[in-house]
Amino acid sequence: MGQPGFWDDQDVAARTAAAHARAQRRLEMFRGLESDVTDLADLAEMAAEDEEIAAELDTQLTAVEKRLAELEEARLFSGEYDAGDAVVTVHAGAGGTDSQDWAEILLRMYLRWSERRGFEVEMKEASPGEEAGLKSATFVARGENAYGLFAAERGVHRLVRISPFDSSSRRHTSFAQVDVGPLVDAGVEVEIDEDDLRIDTYRASGAGGQHVNKTDSAVRITHLPTNTVVQCQNERSQTQNKAVAMQLLRSKLIELEERKRTELLARARGEVKDVAWGSQIRSYVLHPYTMVKDHRTEHEVGDAQRVLDGDIDEFVRDYLNKTAAASAS
Repeated sequence: MGQPGFWDDQDVAARTAAAHARAQRRLEMFRGLESDVTDLADLAEMAAEDEEIAAELDTQLTAVEKRLAELEEARLFSGEYDAGDAVVTVHAGAGGTDSQDWAEILLRMYLRWSERRGFEVEMKEASPGEEAGLKSATFVARGENAYGLFAAERGVHRLVRISPFDSSSRRHTSFAQVDVGPLVDAGVEVEIDEDDLRIDTYRASGAGGQHVNKTDSAVRITHLPTNTVVQCQNERSQTQNKAVAMQLLRSKLIELEERKRTELLARARGEVKDVAWGSQIRSYVLHPYTMVKDHRTEHEVGDAQRVLDGDIDEFVRDYLNKTAAASAS
């Protein structure tokens, strides 16, 4: 960064500066942790003779353990795109209105989790359901390790509850699919043939405004060889929406390559069933009991509402640890 001409290429300079800031934060956390561990040793000696100091020791120890867990989590992100931003899409699955409502609940869970993690979230598209909920929604999460964290949520999520849309109050099972790709800039090489694209324009849905909803500014792009569909409707012009949609398409195509690589590794380890793409990864049961269970790690939580309010760190960390252990073996 101290080299002459470093800022001549703004894009490269910005990425390097961001990487420097991440490394600096991690180094400062490690040095602070080292200092706190030294202080804990001194406190432990005094705590043997003073109950008040013993209580303070417990508090300090809990805080140090939490920060150590954060550093341990950072160790799990070694993929090419893990440290960067994420493109997250939630699709309603089988189940009609219930699944569309479930997709909206799942989106809310991820937005709350993003807020907890300090991510900046930018909605790119939301297609409302016929009666309630969402058919699909796409947002970009920006922050340290956003892609590495959100990638742990990729797959099918299952909800079991008494349907609020069933006049007979019967129990329904709904499904929603979560797709996650890395947000890549134009400098990342992704082979896209213009002849493979179908570009449609349509009138944006949503709250409206001076320009939105009055012209066919929203853009939907279909990559015909892979049947990958992306859309953007939140920018002010068709040109801007198309540029964002192309960026989302690059992210989706990279995601497809990541899927293939993961499946090849899984076959080599004899774990095809556990990591098959699109397999059900987690169940959220609200009736006749409450429980959230991750089928990849067997991790369970009884307080389903806490999870749906965005407290999913335990599930993500357990999955990342399991994946890292499998990769090392």
